[in-house]
Amino acid sequence: MPILEAVPNVSEGRREAVVDRLAAAATGAGAVLADRSSDPDHHRSVLTLVGEAEALQASLLALYAEALERIDLRAHRGVHPRVGAVDVTPFVPLAGATMADAVAAARSLGAEVAARFDLPVYLYGEAASDPGRRRLADLRRGGFEGFPERIATPGWQPDYGPARVHPTAGVTAIGARFFLIAFNVILATREVALARRVARRAR
Repeated sequence: MPILEAVPNVSEGRREAVVDRLAAAATGAGAVLADRSSDPDHHRSVLTLVGEAEALQASLLALYAEALERIDLRAHRGVHPRVGAVDVTPFVPLAGATMADAVAAARSLGAEVAARFDLPVYLYGEAASDPGRRRLADLRRGGFEGFPERIATPGWQPDYGPARVHPTAGVTAIGARFFLIAFNVILATREVALARRVARRAR
């Protein structure tokens, strides 16, 4: 069977016991936890899960259920931009899998998350239904606090779920992409234009 990777990013990086519960939920349905990392300044944790599409979907649904119970974005403050309790869940094709498999998994999970949790879901990356939603940074602009206004704007209705922000869990972005290597750099400047220039060159 084709093997996929899923890399859910959750908006909790300070309460280790909560992250333990999230990780346990994500592995209880058959997916393998390949990596886990938390950053208290970002107030964010990243889990790397590996498995067949069916096992990943069951594991991710369990993760969403746990996150929606444990995380309240109204009390969440961190330096990393976020729009959701489970902020983003990308799928990556691994052994025997294609990008089409990853896209199908993203769309299947998105529909089920919306139906089960009444949560707005935006598709991004290779799974995007709208070219203007391919980039995650564009989806996150304005953050959780700015999303009630954005979701009411024409053209910003979610791909699945209600056209209103969940009061504690926000919205979630689910997508498909190839491998991503991300790192953070602290610059000795407050000039945003300069920081963007550096980021473009690094990419």
